[in-house]
Amino acid sequence: MKQQRILTDCWLNNKELDMQNVEILLIDEKPKKRFCIKRLAGKGKPYGFIGPLSLLLFTFYVIPIFLSIYFSFTDYNIIKKPGFIGLSNYRDLLLDETFKASIKNTFIFTLGVVPAQTIFSLFMASWLVSRGKSRLTEFVKGAMFIPVISSMVLVSIVWRILLNGEGSPLNMILNILNITQPNWLGDSSIVLFVLMGITVWKNTGYFMILYIAGLMEIPKNYTEAARVDGAGRWRVFYHITLPLLKPTTIMVVFLGMVWSLQTFDLIYTLTGGGPGNASMTLVLHIYNNAFKNFNAGYAMTIANILLFFSAMAAIVQKSFLKKEKSEVY
Repeated sequence: MKQQRILTDCWLNNKELDMQNVEILLIDEKPKKRFCIKRLAGKGKPYGFIGPLSLLLFTFYVIPIFLSIYFSFTDYNIIKKPGFIGLSNYRDLLLDETFKASIKNTFIFTLGVVPAQTIFSLFMASWLVSRGKSRLTEFVKGAMFIPVISSMVLVSIVWRILLNGEGSPLNMILNILNITQPNWLGDSSIVLFVLMGITVWKNTGYFMILYIAGLMEIPKNYTEAARVDGAGRWRVFYHITLPLLKPTTIMVVFLGMVWSLQTFDLIYTLTGGGPGNASMTLVLHIYNNAFKNFNAGYAMTIANILLFFSAMAAIVQKSFLKKEKSEVY
């Protein structure tokens, strides 16, 4: 309003002003911004929303990582004050046969579980979507998702009842069929594969839901156009559905990798890492050193190795998702 009044007065008084003088006059007459608490509070609202969560993440994730790195260079045993010992813990890893067995079992477990649960969950999701809504599909969805929401300890107890002992239900069925009853949890040659099968059974329902969501996002005109051109069901799946599900598959694979690297409660409850070290994993080895042997410094050294593998998996996943370009996602 002040700027308009100045220009009006100039014209009424027949003052000749060129445009340059008017611009200078308007610039000089701009009101100065004053300190405003409301404006400052408005700018700080986003930080107020993310502040509490950031504080929690920093307290319970970032700080423990740095503490773990620090304690890995000490002889910390939870009770006494830690003393600096340099790289001794990392040198001990090279001589630790249990650590070698645990890292081997962890990678075998991951390489077995991730492809199996990815393929099976994709198959189940494709079948359910193709069948449409019905009582059968709703029942299968519920049945597949029940293990996901069940406690891993409860699942472990149920499977121990099913597998352990000559009187277990599964062994009784094998006995009726005159099939030799293996020692499912006591035979070092098969125990890891038994644990892998239970893990696949429990996780498949979760990844199936992710694939169902991905399949529902694929435009139907893609598949309809392919069928008009004469493409069969498998050709449509291989050339259209599977490529469009690539972002979902990347997420499923790398999420499964991280879960498999961190597996603990199932193995701890069923086998405790045995027989021998046949089912020992990195997380279980960390637990044994920290809370049974009271060698927390060495346990954190192993934890740092596991953190490195998990971080590498996350970095590879992120790079794959950046490279992937899809019309759907």
